[in-house]
Amino acid sequence: MKRNRRSRPPVQAPSAFAGFRFPPDVILLAVRWYLRYGLSYRNLEELLSERGIDVDHVTLYRWVQRFTPELINAARPPRHGVGDRWFVDETYVKVAGVWRYVYRAVDQHGQVIDVLVSRRRDIASARRFFTTALAAHRGPVEVITDRAAALANVIEELIPAAFHNTGQYENNRCEADHGRLKARLRPMRGLKTDRTASVVIRGHAFVQNLRRGHYELGVETVPVFRLATAFDELQLAI
Repeated sequence: MKRNRRSRPPVQAPSAFAGFRFPPDVILLAVRWYLRYGLSYRNLEELLSERGIDVDHVTLYRWVQRFTPELINAARPPRHGVGDRWFVDETYVKVAGVWRYVYRAVDQHGQVIDVLVSRRRDIASARRFFTTALAAHRGPVEVITDRAAALANVIEELIPAAFHNTGQYENNRCEADHGRLKARLRPMRGLKTDRTASVVIRGHAFVQNLRRGHYELGVETVPVFRLATAFDELQLAI
């Protein structure tokens, strides 16, 4: 005779907030403010202190590094597909006093497709950037870049069917978008490691895309509250 076995409830993954002293809404408020506004960690510490939240700047740094990747991963399913015209360019940031290259791609709708912090500006770095972007998104029909030979070689290798446009002024969209990143990084006292730089730059692109409506998050609220509502929705997913 078979014994009746009681069905077991599904095992739920532990929340990413487990073990933290502060509640999730406080943690995500701090992360959202840091990624959205031109604040240093000490600025953020002061703003939270004025609201009765006593947390030091080192803890805030750890929150940003810990939860930014969690938010980005949780938001992948409701992300909109990217456009078929990719504007690709590199800019520069200092990490521990040394210049690093930041590869960035933006589509014709203003969505930041992907970013990569690299020690070098060469074919290997360009290939790594495009390989990652193509693994996550469908390939473009047109890629707009400057006349860098490394980019041209990789585009011909990985997406030969795409039209490679190197016309003068054609890439102004991406070059202008670099300015928003630079404005966010300016108040900081410097990025210390490549990983720190990558998390902050990816987080900035993520928040920029959320504010521009490139996710099915916060869609039932007015644009000024879209970012806050999106973070509230993502809190339930992590």
